[in-house]
Amino acid sequence: MSRTLLTLTVLAGCVTASPAAQPKKDARAKEVDAAISRALKYLQNNQQADGTWAGGRGNTPAITSLAVMAFLSAGHVPGEGPYGKAVDKGVRAVLRMQHGNGLIAADGHSEMYNHGICTLMLAEVAGMTDGPLADEVRKRLQKAVAVILHAQRKEGVHEGGWRYTINSTDADISLTGWQIMALRAAKNVGCDVPPEVIDRAVDYVKRCQDGGTGGFRYTPYGGVTVACTGTSILSLEICGKQQHHMPEVLKAGNFLLKNPPRWGSAHFFYSVYYCSQATFQLGDNYWNYFRPHLHDQLLKNQNRDNGGWIGGDYDAQAYGPCYSTAMGVLALTVEFRFLPIYQRGEEPADAKK
Repeated sequence: MSRTLLTLTVLAGCVTASPAAQPKKDARAKEVDAAISRALKYLQNNQQADGTWAGGRGNTPAITSLAVMAFLSAGHVPGEGPYGKAVDKGVRAVLRMQHGNGLIAADGHSEMYNHGICTLMLAEVAGMTDGPLADEVRKRLQKAVAVILHAQRKEGVHEGGWRYTINSTDADISLTGWQIMALRAAKNVGCDVPPEVIDRAVDYVKRCQDGGTGGFRYTPYGGVTVACTGTSILSLEICGKQQHHMPEVLKAGNFLLKNPPRWGSAHFFYSVYYCSQATFQLGDNYWNYFRPHLHDQLLKNQNRDNGGWIGGDYDAQAYGPCYSTAMGVLALTVEFRFLPIYQRGEEPADAKK
């Protein structure tokens, strides 16, 4: 059995082991499957000849990486199946955009957004495929991880966080969340991530919580947002068993249930991406409550003509429908658990060796 098939078999086994991970195929579940299929076809039809996916602000490596992860999250790996060619081309396009110093970015102002998302994608590819491409991805991943480790803030109130550029002096939860996910995924496939790096990141996230509402702020002194709360819950839940279901996290989960993202709200797609993962990690009533809301918001707003999600918030208008469509798929496929980062408090099989 190939490593790819073995990995997917193990992950599929995880799906069948949990009722929450394998929803009964009722009418709504079939609607979700159909929506995902339409969205993936939209992404396939809108891939550029060079393997990238375009955004409203250009062919950023981040949007290409999100599109690749959308396919991965539905079980489609490079070189296999109906979307294998598209996924393979997307991965190779991102590899071509990596600089000699390991940075994966095209826009200097938002380099760490691009870099964190791309590093996460490479780590997930490394955990779901094998062969020459996987070997190349693992080599590039090591260099990408080194950039994230170097870019972490080392002192002051922002210690432990990340910001827009490698040399920024402050930090925010949004950038920090992507780097934490990337480091966690990279660690899962064997990359060296020093424990103190994760400890500092966890401390930064905790400093951004509002004790009154339980929600999390964009920065230690910023305002509470739904998107940042989802990001923070997920970041804490994947950073070690000692963080699992801690009272502060559960309080934040309650904040999300009272303030779920709605179509047209600020950062809608970013919010549903992180909030779906956050509530799935919390499980039980959190996911059971959030799941129908997630489905309702995405299913009724999908473009039935082309399968994409068009508009919905400022980000979708700024970054384009390939961004919003990829994020929509990633939110809907959380419970499939094909992406290793989507596993609920579990180490992927390869990481246990």
